[in-house]
Amino acid sequence: MNEVKANQTVDAKGLACPMPIVRTKKAMKELEAGQVMEILATDKGSKADLKAWSESTGHQYLGTVEEGEVLKHYVRKASDYEEQPERHHPHVIKNDELKEKIANGESIQILDVREEAEYAFGHIPGALSVPFGRLQQELNKLNQDEPIYVICRTGNRSDMAAQLLESKEFKAVNVVPGMNSWNGKVEGI
Repeated sequence: MNEVKANQTVDAKGLACPMPIVRTKKAMKELEAGQVMEILATDKGSKADLKAWSESTGHQYLGTVEEGEVLKHYVRKASDYEEQPERHHPHVIKNDELKEKIANGESIQILDVREEAEYAFGHIPGALSVPFGRLQQELNKLNQDEPIYVICRTGNRSDMAAQLLESKEFKAVNVVPGMNSWNGKVEGI
């Protein structure tokens, strides 16, 4: 296999969402259009996160090479005419508002898009686990007739997931700030 040549490398090893994207976004400003950035990460969710972020901003996600525990992601910086302002999902609900809906016994669909290990160690009771990287392939598990409350650790993956769901004709609501600040009931190991 040929070695991929990058113009800049970002070290995001040991960091969880949203930090690989935060570091990438900051470093991307230093690159010229058409140059390639290599992002080193160990968070398995970073592949789907960086791919979705790249697509939402106009940058080109080139691919990922796995070397042991390290994921080497490659992203080409968009030219001015390709680059798009970062989009955010318009339908948002705060953690406390979701907690109130649950307490009131409302029949709601909660989708947790964190990785399986994150979900296992603590999730909202009744939440369906579909990691963001598999969401496209598992849309059939969701009810398209009811709103889907999408949650992750910080609101970033869930924002991208909500955008994806809306593009597929689902009614999605992003839950912020996410499980990192959730103080409602939790199930898990």
